Amino acid sequence: MSTSQPNAEFTGLRARFWPIHNHELKKFLPLGFIMFCILFNYTLLRDTKDTLVVNAAGAGVIPFLKAFCVTPASILFVIIYAKLTNALSRENVFYAVVTPFLIFFGAFAFIIYPNLAALHPSPETVQALQVSYPSLSGLIDVYAYWAYSLFYVLSEIWGSAMLALLFWQFANYVVRIKESKRFYGLFAVIGNASLIFSGQTVSFCSHGIQQFYATKEEAWQVSLYLLMGTVVLMGLIAMGLYRWMHTNVLNDKRYFDPEEGGVKKKKKEKLSFMDSAKLIFKSKELGLITILLLAYGVTINLVEVQWKHQLKLYSAGDQGAYNGFMGNYSTFTGIFAILFGLFAGSSILQKYSWFKAAIITPMVFTIGGGLFFAFIYFQDLTAPLLTFISTTPVAAATFLGAFIIAISKSIKYMLFDPTKEMAYIPLDDELKTKGKAAVDVIGGRGGKSGGSLVQTALLSLGKTKDVMLIIFPAFSVFLIVCFAWIWAVGALSKRVEAVIALRKDTQK
Repeated sequence: MSTSQPNAEFTGLRARFWPIHNHELKKFLPLGFIMFCILFNYTLLRDTKDTLVVNAAGAGVIPFLKAFCVTPASILFVIIYAKLTNALSRENVFYAVVTPFLIFFGAFAFIIYPNLAALHPSPETVQALQVSYPSLSGLIDVYAYWAYSLFYVLSEIWGSAMLALLFWQFANYVVRIKESKRFYGLFAVIGNASLIFSGQTVSFCSHGIQQFYATKEEAWQVSLYLLMGTVVLMGLIAMGLYRWMHTNVLNDKRYFDPEEGGVKKKKKEKLSFMDSAKLIFKSKELGLITILLLAYGVTINLVEVQWKHQLKLYSAGDQGAYNGFMGNYSTFTGIFAILFGLFAGSSILQKYSWFKAAIITPMVFTIGGGLFFAFIYFQDLTAPLLTFISTTPVAAATFLGAFIIAISKSIKYMLFDPTKEMAYIPLDDELKTKGKAAVDVIGGRGGKSGGSLVQTALLSLGKTKDVMLIIFPAFSVFLIVCFAWIWAVGALSKRVEAVIALRKDTQK
């Protein structure tokens, strides 16, 4: 198989940075900007949900939220989504899923947050529960700040539902196999450009505007108005672009032909969610893709909880400072993702085999995560050395963790996501829709919940909220999962490359 064939008609810098034909822009750009809008909102929601939850209840509540709230909600979402796909057209499913999210996030800023004192249980009630049930302190915190918890859950599902499911499912549906290696890497570049703009939006709204208000609390209230108002606006723009694609692109066979490939597909009866689940378990490819998602979810969760604890200590409980730091972190992630994508990521996807592109992400996670765990575990030993550069172990751990996670996530966006989506292209239509829904949403959430379950068990057994006390066992689990991730990439590569090569031969 010639790995350079998809890019043979381009040469020089055009081949490396912009392997898109001019006539393809009508199809490529709207898809890229839909991804831009979705990732823009994802960054705003991700940074804000952590700021709300961590500063109210501490980083120790995150594993409980992911294990006992996010995962059940994700399963419920998939069930609802499966029913929507049976009842509505592909286009209307998109609108039916996006609209409730936008309504909630707008209502949170303008209705729920200003009335938290009346909505949340009293401090006396919470304290009494903590004293009576000390082993359930994590779940009690989830209840004590239930509005924040609900915001956290829906923000988490937004990332899975909008990006991993709706966008990539739509892209896989309309992008041809011969276009995928050229399009997918650049989708990630355009999408990650949103991190730069959204990161600075978060930073200004959370920290920059404090100078215009008398108190930090008043500034934070205005921050939420601006942030959630922007989320609603970008969501509406994404829906507008999605509609434009259907009225101006998908009705033109130059860009999209559902019967392309020489064989007219038979119309299949839509299956129930349970029937789709049976198909998933019979597909070895979907099983291996699920392992990839589970491994990513577990490893990133184990590292991020420890990092967010360090960030809370560094920001000293200031919500504006915390969210401002997260905004700058998101900007750095976006800048690195774009540079990596332009100078390496897209080229790797085009020139090298699926395995070589896919194996980079777990290797980076293994090395970077291992370095971060080692640093915070031996934090006391590094303190005397850090005095020479006038910093503290907490500050050093905060910036080191931000750097490692930003680099790891950038590579994940540029290589893990595109290679994972390429693995879906050869599958039949049923596995691309309902099968993908179950794998991406349940599998993605299951991975994060797996890391959360490990941490909740350790925290509950130790009757503590201090995540620093569970570093060593968490690191052990981290390494085991990384090795499983690397194995799964190797096993899946044989199937993906063989099927894609066969499809290319039949479409010549």
